[in-house]
Amino acid sequence: MTVPYASDPADSRGRLFPESLSTFRSPWQRDRDRIIHSSAFRRLKHKTQVFVEQDGDDYRGDYFRTRLTHTIEVAQVARTIAGALGLNTDLAEAVALAHDLGHPPFGHTGEEALAALMAPFGGFDHNAQALRIVTRLERHYANFDGLNLTWESLEGIAKHNGPVVGKGAAGEAVADPLPYALAEVNAAWDLELDGNASPEAQVAAVADDIAYNHHDLHDGLRAGLFTEAELAGLPVLGDAFAEVDRLYPGLGPMRRRHEALRRVFGLMVEDVIAVARQRIAALQPGSAADIRGMDGPIIRFSKPLFQNLRAIKSFLFVRMYRAPSVMEERARVTAILQQLFPLLMDDPGLLPADWQAEALAARDDTARARLVLDYVAGMTDRFAIKEYERLVR
Repeated sequence: MTVPYASDPADSRGRLFPESLSTFRSPWQRDRDRIIHSSAFRRLKHKTQVFVEQDGDDYRGDYFRTRLTHTIEVAQVARTIAGALGLNTDLAEAVALAHDLGHPPFGHTGEEALAALMAPFGGFDHNAQALRIVTRLERHYANFDGLNLTWESLEGIAKHNGPVVGKGAAGEAVADPLPYALAEVNAAWDLELDGNASPEAQVAAVADDIAYNHHDLHDGLRAGLFTEAELAGLPVLGDAFAEVDRLYPGLGPMRRRHEALRRVFGLMVEDVIAVARQRIAALQPGSAADIRGMDGPIIRFSKPLFQNLRAIKSFLFVRMYRAPSVMEERARVTAILQQLFPLLMDDPGLLPADWQAEALAARDDTARARLVLDYVAGMTDRFAIKEYERLVR
């Protein structure tokens, strides 16, 4: 049962290229399905979440999250929260499934490397690149480039983390000037970058936070970067481990870990739902447009939990994201992109045949850099490593 402030597919602003409606799917179910069937979505299987995919005989990395499994977890959380709040679960799921399509190989490390390389050519941001993928780079349909998603899905990809420009822009907002990929899409179809996103896109954003807060703790433990005893000294986590020990004394280590972390996971989901219900009851939005016009997001953590999660994130930053072994790998893959990108810029003939003609016809260095970026950013971890070994080493 939806609520008045849920996004209504009947009120969708439609698609940039008009299409007849499906006889059995809503517009956002159709968006979701196009995203799942896209090439970019499949490539997430071999793109980094935190740990870079390794070749060889060490299969421990098979248990770590990839960008694809992370995305699936985000979509699951988004559907749960959206359903509990009476929002449109299909739109929330579509935004969740698309939110990381623009990530390059090697996760945020790769993004930082490419952003530096692209600074003279209009910048790089993974959210902007996701828009470029779904509006231009997926080339399967006869009548248009991209996936021809609805305005609401594009809006959600662009600003699920909040307004991108204007007084409300904060946090992960994109700096001025806008990355060219975002500016290009917004020029073709105004995404109202100075306002909040739909409540469903806000759900996708907080689902992203919930998913990685949970699975990074799990993956960090599996990687041996910290111990359960260390986590038990952190807020929220200490109570979770204590409850498990009280209910299941002597439980085996792996089951104990799972039981504690799933309690933290559930706590985050329940907190977001409770806060959203309180804010909705107080503000009485009558439509999704009302939520877009509010002063800040309506879907968020409570202040006490937000502060506790900050402490956990600070721990993860030091012990996981900046762990010596992770930093060593970050340096290695940064060097790969720092050599691969300029090599392809200087010699477009090294590109695959279907990319060469467009690269050689590029009108200037900026146009060529953007094409090379599209190619490199679309690589999986293992393909980027193989190409580096083939072309550089």
